[in-house]
Amino acid sequence: MKRYNSLKSEVESWRAFSRRLDDALELARLDDESLTAELEAEISMLEAEAEKRSFTAMLSGPYDRDSAILAIHAGAGGTDSQDWAAMLQRMFLRWAEDRGFQTEILDTTPGEEAGIKSATIAIDGEYAFGYLRSEKGVHRLVRLSPFDSAHRRHTSFALIEVLPQVAMGDAEIQIDPSEIKMDVFRSSGAGGQNVQKNATAVRLTHIPTGIVVTCQNERSQTQNREFAMRILRARLLELRQAEKEEERAVLRGEYTKAEWGSQIRSYVLHPYQMVKDHRTEYESGNTQAVLDGELDDFMEAYLKQA
Repeated sequence: MKRYNSLKSEVESWRAFSRRLDDALELARLDDESLTAELEAEISMLEAEAEKRSFTAMLSGPYDRDSAILAIHAGAGGTDSQDWAAMLQRMFLRWAEDRGFQTEILDTTPGEEAGIKSATIAIDGEYAFGYLRSEKGVHRLVRLSPFDSAHRRHTSFALIEVLPQVAMGDAEIQIDPSEIKMDVFRSSGAGGQNVQKNATAVRLTHIPTGIVVTCQNERSQTQNREFAMRILRARLLELRQAEKEEERAVLRGEYTKAEWGSQIRSYVLHPYQMVKDHRTEYESGNTQAVLDGELDDFMEAYLKQA
């Protein structure tokens, strides 16, 4: 029923768009000068709608319509990279907010001096995974370090993972409860009233693969376990899809192992201002707007190339 209602809504949306096109054509055939202004305004709106639909039509993967789980991991670069990871977290939260998506930070590990070592965020909304899969990979920052007393230029790295929020009833991913080890511990809070006095945080270990998932955001242990299971299902799906891709690539004779450091995008704040995607060659000189969440142009360039 969920699939049916989703398709029904999409078909009705296209039919309504088709009717608007027909109405605009009828107005044009009347050749009435008094209707020119109204017709021009409608054509502008139809062109914008067609562009939006063209972009959405590129999101045709099996999980592109799903919500997403986004994980951020600070890489090489010490405190600078942990600060960079926090900047990326803000960037993606702002992007999601602008799109009207719901976000929830499921798990976070603060940095030793500043920023974060890692964070896991649930982003709920239609096509969230389809949009965000363009962001998967290593992101590089070049800037004058605010943590260097000599104020030298530093290069920092952070890894972005993007997973679809797989439905619990998805037949493709079946998890045997006997293959999961669960540990509970106290959530790390900001102190004072926020400190958890009970062991509500959950750590799940999938024994066959060694995948470890933690969740310590929710107040109850049950909620944390539910979110951790959702992340585990997503990681197992990603693992299965990666294995299939490797098999296909080996058969084609094109397989190359993904290495850390092969960045997909560079954000340069010094000596000049530029954000450049190395896969599509798309670039923007407005670095502040990008860091404030204006990512759609980069996503669209990636989807068009893909």
